[in-house]
Amino acid sequence: MSDPAWDTWEKRFPHARTVLLAFLAALLAAIVAPTAAFAHGVAVGDAGYLREVTGVLLVPFAYLGAKHMVTGYDHLLFLLGVIFFLYRLKDIAIYVTLFAVGHSLTLLLGVLTGFGVNAYLIDAIIGLSVIYKAMDNIGAFQRWFGVQPNTKVATLIFGLFHGFGLATKILEFQIAPDGLVANLIAFNVGVEVGQLLALAAILIAMSYWRRTPSFVRRAYAANVAVMAAGFVLVGYQLVGFFVMPN
Repeated sequence: MSDPAWDTWEKRFPHARTVLLAFLAALLAAIVAPTAAFAHGVAVGDAGYLREVTGVLLVPFAYLGAKHMVTGYDHLLFLLGVIFFLYRLKDIAIYVTLFAVGHSLTLLLGVLTGFGVNAYLIDAIIGLSVIYKAMDNIGAFQRWFGVQPNTKVATLIFGLFHGFGLATKILEFQIAPDGLVANLIAFNVGVEVGQLLALAAILIAMSYWRRTPSFVRRAYAANVAVMAAGFVLVGYQLVGFFVMPN
């Protein structure tokens, strides 16, 4: 027997049950996950390399930047959400450029000025960017609040936060100042190359999927899955913030 109060609330917020279930699943995952899942750094070998090297090393830093982006599931999830319903290359280029400008700016400024924030908190915000984009893709903002955020501005703003996340990780390793600017630029170029490679793979997969009838049937479910992943990322980082030693 249904609850009239819940039925009335669900009519007003038609996606509430889905979002609630995604949130509860993510909360459970964050609680039972091993503490290793809270790690917000890079591979141990890469971390040791960054701490030990000095001088200008353009190729290694470009490689590390590309590797970080290609293996950065939080960045890839946000990128997937951004281009999920974009079909024209011009639109894709605009949004990807806004994202790239945002994270490049804060990456460079954050490291060069030594400005960093708590890595767990910044990664939690990055997780929120994934949730935002998935909710935007299913039209939750218009249905729930009667407003539509400016997607271009949001992409730029969240790009800034993604860049702070990268800067925070780099600052943790206290890279030698000798050759820092050149290495940092090389790292950022590598990030952009990695982003283009990841984008190409996502677009190829999406182009095949969009040609099938299942895309229309499963697009909503796919974005709910992305949203759930965003909740998991937020949960991991918040639990890490409160549980793991600083």
